[in-house]
Amino acid sequence: MNTPSLAIDPGALALGRRGLFAGGAAALGVLATEALEAEVNAATLQGPLPRKVDVVVVGGGIAGLVAAVKVARGGRSVLVVEARNRVGGRVLNHKLATGGTIEAGGAFIGPTQRHIKALADGLGIATFKEYVTGKNVYVSSNPLLGRQEFTGTVPPDPTILLDALLALQQLNSFAADMPVDAPWSHPRAAEWDRITLGDWIRQHTINSRGIESLIKAWTQPGFGADPDQLSLLYVIHYIACSGDEAHVGTFERNSDVINGAQESRFVGGSQRVPLALAKRLGDRVALNAPVSRIAHVDGKVRVRTARGVVTCRRVIVAAPPKQVLDIEFLPGMPAGRRTLLTKMQMGRLMKCDAVYDKPFWRADGLTGFGISDSGAVRAAFDNGVPSTSHGVLLAFVGGSTWRQYGTLAKADRRKAVLEGFAAMFGDKALHPIEYTEHDWTHERWTRGGPVAMYPPNVMATYGRHIRQPFGRIHWAGTETSTYWTGYMDGAVRSGKRAAAEALDKL
Repeated sequence: MNTPSLAIDPGALALGRRGLFAGGAAALGVLATEALEAEVNAATLQGPLPRKVDVVVVGGGIAGLVAAVKVARGGRSVLVVEARNRVGGRVLNHKLATGGTIEAGGAFIGPTQRHIKALADGLGIATFKEYVTGKNVYVSSNPLLGRQEFTGTVPPDPTILLDALLALQQLNSFAADMPVDAPWSHPRAAEWDRITLGDWIRQHTINSRGIESLIKAWTQPGFGADPDQLSLLYVIHYIACSGDEAHVGTFERNSDVINGAQESRFVGGSQRVPLALAKRLGDRVALNAPVSRIAHVDGKVRVRTARGVVTCRRVIVAAPPKQVLDIEFLPGMPAGRRTLLTKMQMGRLMKCDAVYDKPFWRADGLTGFGISDSGAVRAAFDNGVPSTSHGVLLAFVGGSTWRQYGTLAKADRRKAVLEGFAAMFGDKALHPIEYTEHDWTHERWTRGGPVAMYPPNVMATYGRHIRQPFGRIHWAGTETSTYWTGYMDGAVRSGKRAAAEALDKL
């Protein structure tokens, strides 16, 4: 087997942000990405699969790759079987025709996400901060308000400002008492799980219509869903997860750019992380190997893939929850876990990026961050990359906004997205030099994004099954994490935990 070393030294390989830009290293990050993709494709297992290994990892996203590295470091043989022809899962780079690399999938990293940060440091992958100089933009459909510039988390809309502040304060208070490892054990779990976030907003705010419209600018990018699709218990838990063992999760840390989850990105794109992990694993990774059956037989586990059958002692499944339902399990999964996966729903989300000759909004004193209560662009970000002088605006199109615009012809959707940018940043936004989009509902092995969410009446009853091993099978994936569920940090955490479980049993 042609397998590279798995050694990762965070101290030796970490790069500071200031040092990164010296000597053109930002451009080198982009070049390294392209070279790395080719190297990984060549290094993965090309011939027959091994007949047996200690551990099979199902899924070559960040969670699965982290788990495989940990198992290999533990001295055990491991094989990652990935259905796609690439690694990364919901993390995917996109090379712009005009130069530079952006992320078609998961992109951001922020404070308290120390597991993904330490991993990236060890792989020699630096981060850069989002552009935050200037003011944000809020566009209201109320003709008396129209377009406003602001700083902070909540826009200065007098019809919703006090309501919004009180609502967020209350959600933070709920989250502060939430046990992140067992939200179903909270005394109010059943009560909160019976209603949606939308129900709660209508019951506890004065201008509930305005608040609900505003909060969609958070739920649609974050969940690919609207407030009426999300269990209140799940949302409170999600906020509580936006921290770590030393920092209580808050709405602001989850939603904000400055000191928030959208604070930084990876030089060369976030897919550099799974690509670098896969390179270290080498031919312990098999692509184009979707799994159809996992069977317990005679004290072992047989994993049937499109490329052959592998017998192992333990399995780590690190696939999106809905994809797990496509696998036949013998014996069948426990009823509670199957019900949980059946009821969890993948969000609907696409990312649309417009590229401009220059980031013109910066000269106008704007950050490039904007929110709107209507139209195709409910949340916009400055998505520029340090290796080019071009400007890039990113729109998340999710939930009901996806249902309205995601099904249009691309030309019509492009027009609607550019008009949304123009409402925020001016008519220059109507004339990009490049436009690109990625719809995660079209990804066969994901079928939605960015995360599998909990509708009402699921988490309190069935959530306890999310991490419980089944026979010789362990579960990974960002949805199984106790902190930063739905994020890359959660994926790293889950991979480490599942690998530790498997190694302990070996």
